[in-house]
Amino acid sequence: MVKNNIEVDVKVKCIEQGKTQAKLAEEIETTKAYVNRVIKKNDSVVNNTFVKMMEALGYDIELHYVKRDESE
Repeated sequence: MVKNNIEVDVKVKCIEQGKTQAKLAEEIETTKAYVNRVIKKNDSVVNNTFVKMMEALGYDIELHYVKRDESE
């Protein structure tokens, strides 16, 4: 099981940074529609096979976000 709500995390981080879905889409070279589908959970960003493999091995998945130091 994935412990994070990745889709909500993306939306929250956009809001925190004042970044629109359109701007995020442009930066990752995709469409605003795709970013919106991910945020609305219509498309999955986590590979289901990977999740199943980790569950079969007795693990849950929990993501940890670390703000990148832009000066490096």
